[in-house]
Amino acid sequence: MVKGRLFKVLFLVLTSCSTIAPHPVEAQKKNTKNIPSQLKIQKGLSDEQLLDLVQKQTFRYFWNFGHPVSGMARERSNVAFGYGDEVVTTGGTGFGIMATIVATDRKWINRDSASAYLLKMVKFLAKADAYHGVFPHWLNGTTGKTIPFSRKDDGADLVESSFLFQGLLTAKQYFNADNQVENELRNRITWLWDEVEWDWFTKGGEEVLYWHWSPNNGWAMNFPLRGYNECLITYVLAASATRYPVSAAVYNRGWAQSNFFLNGKEFYGHKLPLGFDNGGPLFFSHYSFLGLDPRGLKDRYADYWEQNKNHTLVNRAYCLANPKQYKGYGTNSWGLTASDSWQGYAAHSPNEDLGVITPTAALSAFPYTPEYSMQALRHFYEDLGGKIWSEYGFVDAFSEQHNWYAKSHLAIDQGPIIVMIENYRSGLLWKLFMSSPEIQKGLNKLGFTSPALAPQ
Repeated sequence: MVKGRLFKVLFLVLTSCSTIAPHPVEAQKKNTKNIPSQLKIQKGLSDEQLLDLVQKQTFRYFWNFGHPVSGMARERSNVAFGYGDEVVTTGGTGFGIMATIVATDRKWINRDSASAYLLKMVKFLAKADAYHGVFPHWLNGTTGKTIPFSRKDDGADLVESSFLFQGLLTAKQYFNADNQVENELRNRITWLWDEVEWDWFTKGGEEVLYWHWSPNNGWAMNFPLRGYNECLITYVLAASATRYPVSAAVYNRGWAQSNFFLNGKEFYGHKLPLGFDNGGPLFFSHYSFLGLDPRGLKDRYADYWEQNKNHTLVNRAYCLANPKQYKGYGTNSWGLTASDSWQGYAAHSPNEDLGVITPTAALSAFPYTPEYSMQALRHFYEDLGGKIWSEYGFVDAFSEQHNWYAKSHLAIDQGPIIVMIENYRSGLLWKLFMSSPEIQKGLNKLGFTSPALAPQ
């Protein structure tokens, strides 16, 4: 069985409803901030103009649709799976924080507004439910109380919290001005960071991290984080901690010890150093690498640029081969990753192909395959735009085979589009995150090498 987020995908599949309802009109009226929407398809844009447009329109998900009380990112833009717009997502908020940095740097929003917005968010987090410093997957955006992800998943979620702290540490590096708001923002991020008891999640000293802990259910979820999947960032952060770090042995004897870690085989002519055959869903090459710069990043197990680029190329090559002969697959329409589908939520990959293309897959791969990602972007926008372009950028997914086009947007899919396009364009988030003294320490501790690491 594919591990990592796919465990949670299974839960969503089992609990999904047959029809995903449209978002309530009332929720739309709560939005107070405003970046204008550009819904009319504009032909003839240059590459740079199109990238600007897609990043800016997608950012509206976090800025215009962010929760009005907490400022955190809502899980999704529609009512589905028994919840609605009160649910904010810990990991998706981390992606939204990084997207806010992009919007600030490109001057779509002013710096004072951005820093005040993030300060409101971290003040909310300081009072929200947390367990040994770790936040749950979902919170109520008004009260800060835990919303259980499933019956026993009602406490700490170490992986989602890692995505949040990836964003917070990046913000700490960016908002470095000596003024009252930015000083307080940095201080509060440090306080939240220092409170995370990473070592607690070794379950009493085992040499592996565990995904969940709950005051009601303890370790009942019993989910050790073993690679290779989207959880690399969790181990990097755990090793980087100031007060409650884990040892390198937890990484080498936990994360790197499984029968689906090392690979080394070729698929469609591309060698995969790590992970599942055919690579699995593409979010494996996105989530940890919104901040971690894979360019020249290596450890004893892999060259992570090779890993991520080849994972992308395998995914695209599979779509071009199209063994199931789905309508719409081709050189301009590719990308399989976890998203909504015509059957509910699914972890799309070459090994689980339902005929669904998810725009975030190809668009978040811009650093790895810029030419191929631009081909996909132009097709999505210029050819399919009338069906999949919306007020928050591209909808979550579509299937020409089944004449199905999602109405939904998900924070964990929208955020990487903005961030990874920016990393392709300027390397902004990579530069910021890799400059963090904590991250420098953690990567050295785990035996990584990178051009971004200061000499020892």
